[in-house]
Amino acid sequence: MEILRPFRERIEVLDGRLAELIADRLKVCSEVARVKKAEGIPMMQPDRVAAVRAAYAERGRALGVSPDFMSELARLLIDEACRLEDEIIG
Repeated sequence: MEILRPFRERIEVLDGRLAELIADRLKVCSEVARVKKAEGIPMMQPDRVAAVRAAYAERGRALGVSPDFMSELARLLIDEACRLEDEIIG
């Protein structure tokens, strides 16, 4: 299994970067939630959800990654953002 070590190390570095990017994204989502709360903007924005999922799918297509996978990844991120917004907005 030693032959796989360099690949696993690269994957670990990428996973760390992904985790940091996701954390940064969720911090911005928390900021958005505070603005929504202060301005009385509804938490759920169905058009925005659809647009984000479509954009993720298109990025997947452009990068040779399954559009379905990317759309599902977007759904997971949006679900967590909604959970945070619900926590902040109440």
